[in-house]
Amino acid sequence: MNQTIGTHGDILIFLPTERDILETANRLRDEIKHSPHLADAEILPLYARLPVSQQQKVFAKTPHRKIVLSTNVAESSLTVPGIRYVIDTGTARISRYSPRSRTQRLPIEAVSQASADQRAGRCGRVGPGICIRLFSEDDYKHRERYTTPEIQRTNLASVILQTKALKLGDIETFPFLDPPKASAVADGYKTLFEIGAIDDRRNLTQIGWKLSKLPVDPRIGRMILAAGENGVLDEMLIIASVLEIQDPRERPPQFQEKADAAHAPFLDGRSDFIGYLKLWDFYQNLKEKTSRSGLRKACQQHFLSFNRMKEWSDIHSELVRIVRESGIFR
Repeated sequence: MNQTIGTHGDILIFLPTERDILETANRLRDEIKHSPHLADAEILPLYARLPVSQQQKVFAKTPHRKIVLSTNVAESSLTVPGIRYVIDTGTARISRYSPRSRTQRLPIEAVSQASADQRAGRCGRVGPGICIRLFSEDDYKHRERYTTPEIQRTNLASVILQTKALKLGDIETFPFLDPPKASAVADGYKTLFEIGAIDDRRNLTQIGWKLSKLPVDPRIGRMILAAGENGVLDEMLIIASVLEIQDPRERPPQFQEKADAAHAPFLDGRSDFIGYLKLWDFYQNLKEKTSRSGLRKACQQHFLSFNRMKEWSDIHSELVRIVRESGIFR
């Protein structure tokens, strides 16, 4: 790499996950101590959940050479200035719906040729640039030409629900640029019927109308409606909001036993959901008693992602507001 990458110009490295970014950042910080032409380099992570103030460092002018470690958020959503070199691992987390398990997954997959080309285009915008791909040319040639459109790799229950609520007609005849498969449409209808959102004629029910007002997966929305009917709405909004994010509990490979011990107080033999409520109470109590820096340190000590805990809290606040304003439970 030293023979290919020169001593000037910023570097952008594409990695699949936030965890990969943090681990690579730690390794790079150790490496640059022994590298004369990277000694003054600044390591900058970039991923969607990173606070805006931290993301802005990527765009700020600095006398130091920048090494930006990014997920595919820098592939097309953002343009990082000054990039002369790109290192592409060729992978990314890509959301896919599994009809068999009926869950939305985030597997790490090889990116398409179009995505790889897009990544290569991030360098050399203001002068000559170099892209180093950590996969072979033969591998590249055997990849899909384009990334599968999201409409074809997601659960369509929410899409069907909204098209019906907005009276846009049947989804089968909707003029999508990339029409979903018939099996995916059928699976979406099946999900809505099972939760009572549509009747046997595929018409929206009262439950369906209420669900269309909630900006969450219809299955989670149905949990919220049932909770309101059974007097446990406050607790369910906490659970519903955590189901919208990645698990905030961290379990690094080198500290698994310590992480398990730190997470033990949040476990409950009756239900994982009750465990989430215990974790929520722990975080909220800390939030009231400590400063932001103290809260961040406490999360680290208990192997909790500070950013995900904050995201959980933000989503919960938004859900509470939406439920109150919707008038569903009046």
